[in-house]
Amino acid sequence: MEKYKIHRHILCIDLKSFYASVECALLGLDPFKTPLVVADLSRGGGGIVLAVSPYLKSLGVPSRCRIYELPTNLNIIYRTPQMQTYLSYSTEVLSIYLEYISEADLYVYSIDEAFLDVTSYLSYYQKTDEALALDILNRIREKLSLFATCGIGENMLMAKLALDIESKKAKNFIAKWQYEDIEKKLWPIAPLSEMWSIGHNMQRRLNAMGFYEIGDIAKSDPKRLKKAFGILGEELYYHTHGIDMSNIQDKGKLRVVSKSYGMGQTLYKDYYGREVYQIILEMTDEVAKRLRLHKKHARIIHFGCGYSKAFGGGFSRQIALPSHTSSPKVIFETCISIFEAYYEDLPIRHVHISVSSLITNDIYQPNLFEDLDDTYREYQIGLAMDEIKTRFGKNAINRASSEFESSTIKKRNAMIGGHHA
Repeated sequence: MEKYKIHRHILCIDLKSFYASVECALLGLDPFKTPLVVADLSRGGGGIVLAVSPYLKSLGVPSRCRIYELPTNLNIIYRTPQMQTYLSYSTEVLSIYLEYISEADLYVYSIDEAFLDVTSYLSYYQKTDEALALDILNRIREKLSLFATCGIGENMLMAKLALDIESKKAKNFIAKWQYEDIEKKLWPIAPLSEMWSIGHNMQRRLNAMGFYEIGDIAKSDPKRLKKAFGILGEELYYHTHGIDMSNIQDKGKLRVVSKSYGMGQTLYKDYYGREVYQIILEMTDEVAKRLRLHKKHARIIHFGCGYSKAFGGGFSRQIALPSHTSSPKVIFETCISIFEAYYEDLPIRHVHISVSSLITNDIYQPNLFEDLDDTYREYQIGLAMDEIKTRFGKNAINRASSEFESSTIKKRNAMIGGHHA
């Protein structure tokens, strides 16, 4: 085990309640004393809350809920999401990181989180990793009025675990983990999904195997984990021992190659029956566009719907096609067949489509009943539409059905990440 351990000084920095904190900064308010919510009130009480201030979090208000679920006795300040502003702030934060380290030693994990390898800079600054982290956090606060937390570890995994599990509770928002801390700090963690990289589905499978604390996995036979989860099981075993051999300098290799393409959409009002067909059609077009962009065909189509909270539940099914495709028509018809088989005549609030079992599109096996001329014509029309949208904007060309009241495509095309730019 010792031979797999690397010893570097990695910082994992997360901007605290980023969107809500940016809004507080713009208003000159303290996010730890202000009841602020980032949400689009125009979508009604069923609209999704994108972020809440640290003050509201301290009162137990969840950062992801519906507007109508928020407390009504707190004089909440509502701010409409403005994604372009958040992106600008994120860019400013990255420029601060680059005041301290080179771009080669920076890995941007998300809009509000990044890894910094400061190993070769400590002697230059004559500081410990904790002191340097504090300098960076103070610089972010002084320049942008934003608060950040930081996990420090001997590798990227350990820095992320220190961030998620301990830093948010620390007085200075900084926590440092080393290999000798793993047994004491990580192994008692339960439920398993509290550990980064373990989702709820994997947690259920691990629970069924008799694993309830991280230490249970760490003390198990790695061969059993590999048999159950493949190479991911073996990787999980090493992670429970704090071992991760990823290097920030190999950031090109850190980006996961997609094995599927998909998208989900939470609707801001209830849809019933055929009303949702327009939504499915528009999402199908987007998934097909991604397949064309990456020069892929897919064989497995996955479709699901979630009902409104008053009823709960929903359904999620997949179908394996006779042959691979990137045809929006085929994908749409497959989703509709699943919908008609499982829909229960209840109000729909969420739709999800994904495609998997991908191959490159230079390999294509048509099925026996397919009109190849129609397939080729449809693909060329799709490429032409992609080119127009790229050159003139996403709303430069849409289906005529985008004028229907049930359509959301024009609004979504004008947004960033599903929210106002």
